[in-house]
Amino acid sequence: MANRYFGTDGIRGRVGEHPITPDFILKLGWSIGRVLASQDRRLVLIGKDTRLSGYMFESALEAGLSAAGVDIRLLGPMPTPAIAYLTSTLRAGAGIVISASHNPHEDNGIKFFSRDGEKLDDATEQAIEAMLEESLTTVPSAKLGKVSRLNDAPGRYIEFCKSAVDRDVRLSGLKLVVDCANGATYHVGPEVFRELGAEVISIGNRPDGLNINVDCGSTNPAALQRCVVENGADAGIAFDGDGDRVIMVDALGRVVDGDELLYIIARDRQQAGQLRGPVVGTLMSNLGLENALKEQGLEFLRAKVGDRYVLELLKQRGGLLGGESSGHLLCLDRTTTGDGIISALQVLEAMVHTGQPLAELAAGMEKYPQCMINVPVASRNGLDDSPLIQQAVRELEGELRDAGRILLRPSGTEPVIRVMVEGRDEAQVRHSAAHLAEVVRSALQ
Repeated sequence: MANRYFGTDGIRGRVGEHPITPDFILKLGWSIGRVLASQDRRLVLIGKDTRLSGYMFESALEAGLSAAGVDIRLLGPMPTPAIAYLTSTLRAGAGIVISASHNPHEDNGIKFFSRDGEKLDDATEQAIEAMLEESLTTVPSAKLGKVSRLNDAPGRYIEFCKSAVDRDVRLSGLKLVVDCANGATYHVGPEVFRELGAEVISIGNRPDGLNINVDCGSTNPAALQRCVVENGADAGIAFDGDGDRVIMVDALGRVVDGDELLYIIARDRQQAGQLRGPVVGTLMSNLGLENALKEQGLEFLRAKVGDRYVLELLKQRGGLLGGESSGHLLCLDRTTTGDGIISALQVLEAMVHTGQPLAELAAGMEKYPQCMINVPVASRNGLDDSPLIQQAVRELEGELRDAGRILLRPSGTEPVIRVMVEGRDEAQVRHSAAHLAEVVRSALQ
């Protein structure tokens, strides 16, 4: 059964527009509360990023959960993966994150974690959606859920992050620039690296409720690149607004994206004899990653776009490492979900183990030029039914042959078709992507 509200990563949209409205979020809190109460799970954790609207939706969720008879512990602004970890370690029934990740402050969303710190299964999502169709009722007054604040949440999570590297790993001698995207990592991210011995320069660490992801963070690394070069830093680290993604910058100011970071971590695990199963990327992962891993004798598989699907394939095949070009990486031997801080620590650990700078570690992977164009459309359907589009794809595939890829896919969160072309010749790639995007625009407008 297709979900009405849940996408691949919770429920997301524009603040004030259905379903991201106070009345719907209240009903959503009540619905998940009812589902959890029926399973005798009566404690929920709520965390959020730094969006101004987070206050409003936090209160709405509190009211709905309390009406369903479920207790709530508030964590305040914390990275999404921190909520996953704390949900598991505190034996809560579920964790809720109020965040729209890398989106601007005008958007917000609700993500959920199971009691194991993993994304909710389909059956639970469908049970919540079914409950949303019921009339809201309130438990007797004596059974209303209670609300308290978990004041030591940041310290607990910082210690967990530090435990994700070997005890003998010290970051002493490394100068790092950490860009927190004015988001959820602003207070815990830099502290993790400092406590492990690094000299840390923090940027994007002054959230005001509106500046999350604005000209900073993993989607806008220009300021980080400048700061790394100006300060002679060894590396830069950029998180997104909720801290589940990371990209890095080498000492020369060059961006090292999620595919390259995944390659570095996989090679380090392989050399330590700690890697098992395939490495999993997505349909959007760079062809250079696939080729570089194969050269090392490592199996590489592609899942559908979305960390949810990467996780599913890793579990099916017994793998430990996977991720997306955006920097949403999974290190299942360290934690249960994508965690920007822990992923960055794995890369820094590889730098310490090898004594090599970030640029040298990334050099083992030849990154193919890749161009992606988002084509706004009235409807995301019709790709497979358009002879015009299919003919254009066949012609371009003939030109690229085995030295490139073409991918067309509807976005899961926006009314756009993503047109991606990849190959060895950057000029050809850009020309082909622009041509195909125009064909898609003409066929689907």
